Amino acid sequence: MSSPGEARVAPAPEGDLPPEWETDEERMAFLFSAFKQSREVNATEWDSKMGFWSELVLKCGRRRGGIRTCLRELQQAFERRGSVPLGLGTVLRELLRRGKLQRESDFMASVDSSWISWGVGVFILKPLKWTLSSVLGDSKMPEEEEVLIYVEILKEKAEEVYNLYQNSTLSSHPVVGLSELRSLCTSICPDEQTFCLVLLQLQKEKRVTVLEQNGNKIMKFARGLHAKVSPVNDVDIGVYQLMQSEQLLSQKVESLAQEAERCKEEARSACKAGKKQLALRSLKSRKRVERRIAELHSKLDVVQGILDRIYASQTDQMVFNAYQAGLGALKLSMKDVTVEKAENLVDQIQELCDTQEDVTQTLAGVAVNGSADTEELEKELDSLLMDSSKDLPDLPSVPQKPLSPASVVLPSFSDAELEAELEKLTLSDGGLAQKTDLNASEPQRALELQLQ
Repeated sequence: MSSPGEARVAPAPEGDLPPEWETDEERMAFLFSAFKQSREVNATEWDSKMGFWSELVLKCGRRRGGIRTCLRELQQAFERRGSVPLGLGTVLRELLRRGKLQRESDFMASVDSSWISWGVGVFILKPLKWTLSSVLGDSKMPEEEEVLIYVEILKEKAEEVYNLYQNSTLSSHPVVGLSELRSLCTSICPDEQTFCLVLLQLQKEKRVTVLEQNGNKIMKFARGLHAKVSPVNDVDIGVYQLMQSEQLLSQKVESLAQEAERCKEEARSACKAGKKQLALRSLKSRKRVERRIAELHSKLDVVQGILDRIYASQTDQMVFNAYQAGLGALKLSMKDVTVEKAENLVDQIQELCDTQEDVTQTLAGVAVNGSADTEELEKELDSLLMDSSKDLPDLPSVPQKPLSPASVVLPSFSDAELEAELEKLTLSDGGLAQKTDLNASEPQRALELQLQ
């Protein structure tokens, strides 16, 4: 379809609509009314209405997954009880101003004209529309059928297509045919318009380039996530032609193989029917087909060998460039380094290492000498203890059995001697008695001890 508004669009699902859509009649009447001519009349109401519809328009585009839309399509999607939002054109103009939407004509005019030559047949865009949109800019209210593009969704799909190609077997070749790429991207780009817009976006990002060769469009992708694509050169064209030859040869071999199998079945059927001559002719035809298959296989091997050599040479070129870059970096890093400087540096390092070793041994020597002095002191103390043990007198050994307490030996006195002593004490005077008492104190104590 040339315009997204040709077929009637189904209303938006209830799940995508806000809660007040069915419950708040007053609110919805305000939202479905037209915008004031100037925002300054009531900025709060203007911003509230613009925020509501802007979010809903972008949400609708993301839910549908399409890149293209138009005013009529959105009016049909948001129809409510026979009414359409009267201010939707103003909303789209504001989204165009913010860069959330872009006119399809403006987008295609911003891309290299060589791409437009093969995309214009799909979109059927009129140059007059391009001129009007370029002159009037985004201030012009979009027409009902004018195609608009969701900018963010287009960029996301372009990224998906690029990653899909990089992770596919097609990326093993430097170039790819447009038809092969289209078959690969069917899940992301369900229609031709979306596919062409995605490729135009990739070309705008310098990640894809295209060339038409003998009526066939050749695509070339950039290598790496952040790389820029290089123009299609003679090597790319030669590789593509070899790829086409390989594909044609493979198809021819497959066709001849089916023909050889058919001849074999005919020979078997003729043999069963007793038609020997017919069976022999079928077998001869099968032999000729098999010889043709062998010849094509030989040619196919040559083509595949050439492709392998081309890919190997490209890899060698990459390795060469890497070596060259490494050499430049190595030269830059070794710019001020010479053998003399290196030898001088090594000598200085060795000298410092020797000095450090001397310091380490000196510090270790302090600890060793202190330890030696301690050992000598301990030896000297042991020798002194041995000498002092020799000077001690010989003493009896300690008895093993416990000793009984020793009894006190007291002097013995007779009764007559005691009585005579007592009589002397009685007859003596005070001074004599005192003297006698002093002289007799020792016998008296002995007596008391004995009496006890």
